[in-house]
Amino acid sequence: MTALRAADRPGLPRRLLTFPALTLHPFAALPSLLAPGDLVVVNDAATLPASLTGTVRGAPIELRLSGQRPDGAWEAVRFGAGDWHVDTDLRDPPPAVLPGDRLAFATLTAVVVAVPHPRRVVVRFDGPADTFWPALYREGHPVQYRHLAAALDVWDVQTPYAGPPWAVEPPSAGLALTVALIGALRARDVDVVALTEAAGLSATGDTDLDAALPFPERYAVPAATWSAVERTCARRHATGTGRVVAVGTSVVRALETVARTGVLAGVTDLHLGADNPVRVVHGLVSGVHAPGSSHHALLDAVLVGNGLDRAGLTTLGERAADLGLRDHELGDGVLILG
Repeated sequence: MTALRAADRPGLPRRLLTFPALTLHPFAALPSLLAPGDLVVVNDAATLPASLTGTVRGAPIELRLSGQRPDGAWEAVRFGAGDWHVDTDLRDPPPAVLPGDRLAFATLTAVVVAVPHPRRVVVRFDGPADTFWPALYREGHPVQYRHLAAALDVWDVQTPYAGPPWAVEPPSAGLALTVALIGALRARDVDVVALTEAAGLSATGDTDLDAALPFPERYAVPAATWSAVERTCARRHATGTGRVVAVGTSVVRALETVARTGVLAGVTDLHLGADNPVRVVHGLVSGVHAPGSSHHALLDAVLVGNGLDRAGLTTLGERAADLGLRDHELGDGVLILG
């Protein structure tokens, strides 16, 4: 498969709708929309080719990895016959599996360790890590959904600053944050720092599982990044200037986990919403998310935590629809500023 040129990426967010102003800008205008002293925090997790197609006892199966456990096993969500061209909610159910069953892919094989849910499974891949990782990149494909017109290659879902391969879906809010834009932010005295968070699946094809999203995710916040967040929060408290602006919901989850636990690295099961609002995040660059999704609930958490009117999310959604903005994880963007 030939990787798409950057200009042809179907998920590259080219427009940015601000809130509460409700003005539309090209994404490249981001530096002018922030103020000197603001702090931008990005997720530098690289995106894995986390979708594998194979068989179990001769029946077709798609395995979408959802995260690696500390013991090396993988948690995953299973689908039956079909691929991303079919709406996730309409996919065939996966064939039943039991612990001990074996999954066969092109060259990779795995054994089922546990089945915590009819669609969820824990598997352990055969062989050493130095053979697993090259095979995953040869055989796997990025997780993607029906709203996209073209198949994605793994290179199409990497941010320009991607580092450790932790994410199973792209931290897509940062796809358009180019090296030139980062330079423009810093030239405006807006610092840019990074953390790593294993951005997870956004849909499972199961109503109950979708309601439980996001699943627990691995995160690591460098001490220097957290110190920058603390300095910005202290300055905002003292002078009213300076905002911590997260690029993506995964960044919010990681920062808010540290704010609550003081632990800079681990696994977070934090769920944010109107009843559990943000404490250290003052702004968010994110996608246009549908009501009822975990991402939409997190937008609510940002509004409530910054004293903004929750009803504004409805207005934001209506304005985005009127402007024809693309939703989903790889669509256009919104910028919420407290």
